[in-house]
Amino acid sequence: MIAKVTDVDVSRNAEILARFKEIVERHMDDFMAGRVDKMFELKEIADIICLHPSHLSKVIKLETGHHACYFYEQRILLEAKKLLADTALPIGAIARKLDYDVSNFTKFFKRFTSVTPSIYRKSLVQDA
Repeated sequence: MIAKVTDVDVSRNAEILARFKEIVERHMDDFMAGRVDKMFELKEIADIICLHPSHLSKVIKLETGHHACYFYEQRILLEAKKLLADTALPIGAIARKLDYDVSNFTKFFKRFTSVTPSIYRKSLVQDA
């Protein structure tokens, strides 16, 4: 038997997604400001929302087409780009601030931008 999706299900899923995004944004604000020293894992966010991590992941994927980590990654990428604009800040320091080692930060950044952090930074300087 196929379960029917009701308006209640749809609005609850939208509510869960909105709450998830709110928690991620607030937590990343706190992380970047140094008020917390480690990033939440999905289980911790699910605990805050009082859901099982698998259910939270399923709802996010259903509502957005993206995995939950996508929202973290996009925010980390945004912060990385902001930090890279400050040429006085070494890339290694930026990696550590974002809770990466330099190698993994470079791989992460290149996966989303197709360029390394140093090339991205150089392009900012050239454009200025």
